[in-house]
Amino acid sequence: MGKDKLRKFAEINSFSNVFQLDEGRELKGRWASGYFGNANPLVLELACGKGEYTVNMAKLFPEKNFIGVDYKGNRIWRGAKTALEEHIPNVAFLRIQIETLLDYFDRGEVHEIWITFPDPQPQQSREKKRLTAPSFLARYQQVLRPGANMHLKTDNDGLHAYTLEKLTELGLEPLVQTTDLYRSDFVDEVLAIKTYYERKYLVSDKNINYLKWRFAGGNEVTSSETQKTQPV
Repeated sequence: MGKDKLRKFAEINSFSNVFQLDEGRELKGRWASGYFGNANPLVLELACGKGEYTVNMAKLFPEKNFIGVDYKGNRIWRGAKTALEEHIPNVAFLRIQIETLLDYFDRGEVHEIWITFPDPQPQQSREKKRLTAPSFLARYQQVLRPGANMHLKTDNDGLHAYTLEKLTELGLEPLVQTTDLYRSDFVDEVLAIKTYYERKYLVSDKNINYLKWRFAGGNEVTSSETQKTQPV
């Protein structure tokens, strides 16, 4: 591990807004009251990387709580440091493997989930590692409240198509889908947030895919609701 990574790992150990591994388990079921000190809705960004979505959504929606989840501490460092420097109180970061999500969040505790530019794991042998594989979708459905939204933003056409296939197998119809987000009519202040990796893709004129869906058993969806992308 390089000196810069070691420095960042050492720093996040002292960050009040970062929970690493077992540190977050005791907050299961009470993130809002136990850490944020309120009863506001909880929104997750999975595979958050540098936390651009987590931090920027927190700025847009101070009445909601946001947690960025990733395993790579040197990436989390950037978002956590920004949130501390800018005194953004409704942001936290959780350094865990996403496979262990159920150990950290209770049933129905989460109001919304964003997956932003995850590793697409294109090899067939690594299908189970894709963050929209059936085993992951089952985890998300458990921690989400009924009627909550899920979002996938990716430059990878294969992951987009794969996710659509898995949703179809579950009998789910996407609320919003596009294979070219920035040439669509769906972009708003939330979808316009760009991650470090997304900016690199856009320089190469790479199309950006976007999906929004809800799991079965939620509330009825009205036509006006399908056009909203901000956290509910």
